[in-house]
Amino acid sequence: MRTSRTRPKAPWRAPAAAALAAAALAAIDPAVAHAHFVLLEPACYSEQSDLGDPQKSAPCGQADPGTPIEPTGEVTTYVQGQTIKLRIDETIFHPGHYRVSIAEKPESLPPDPVVTPGATPCGSTVIETDPQLPLVADGLLVHTSAFTAEQTVEIKLPDDLTCENCTLQVSEFMSNHGINNPGGCFYHHCATVTILPREGEPTGSGGAGGESGEGGAASSSVSSGGSGDGASTASSGGSAGDGGAGASGDGGSAGADASDSSSSSGCGCRVGAAEDPAIATAAGLLALGLLRWRRRR
Repeated sequence: MRTSRTRPKAPWRAPAAAALAAAALAAIDPAVAHAHFVLLEPACYSEQSDLGDPQKSAPCGQADPGTPIEPTGEVTTYVQGQTIKLRIDETIFHPGHYRVSIAEKPESLPPDPVVTPGATPCGSTVIETDPQLPLVADGLLVHTSAFTAEQTVEIKLPDDLTCENCTLQVSEFMSNHGINNPGGCFYHHCATVTILPREGEPTGSGGAGGESGEGGAASSSVSSGGSGDGASTASSGGSAGDGGAGASGDGGSAGADASDSSSSSGCGCRVGAAEDPAIATAAGLLALGLLRWRRRR
């Protein structure tokens, strides 16, 4: 145990070194990105961390490195054609939007849409304004700034869809973003749901993952990009991505945060040319700052 004779550390030194390190890292890697959300309703089919992990791997976050799935066994029951609530908490912000799909099993869910690079690898992607099963809704909660509370949005289930223990997927496209491993530009959560026939309706009137059905609430004009100069709008089959203004939704969630340093929960996205001379300068600043801090301890 240290005695009172041990020389006390100057209280400003560690914060100063940390600030220098953060500045150097920002110069080395200006496009490091972290982005997460928690699925609150319907109940997620797996346990989630405070940040919402696991959530990177498609279709349901089931293959995230170092974060195994822990099934909850929860099943949410709806009625065909019902308008349901989707509730999320975006714990770490990046501009983007959400989409919802339903299929009989996770393997039948649609793949993530193709992404067109912009200022970052995750520039823009198509928003379907006339979604067909297994896609139920697209272009939900389009936002270019951080939410300030949980978000709730209503979507209508297809009138001809019933299923038992099928998979509802909520995925989020993140613009102005580097590639996360292994989810690319998307984050994913799933819920196990049962959709019962309405009273008087025959059973077996539809199945998840069919070719047609009524879609949910999708935006017909969206801008879900980041800090770009122009607005990106989409009508039928349009795209959403870098640039734009305006956020939709009724409230929000915890905002921007770049403090997630865990290799298993943070995406640690990396963009930029390795030959950039700023890298060498920033690395030198970082090394110098850390060395000076250690000598003064």
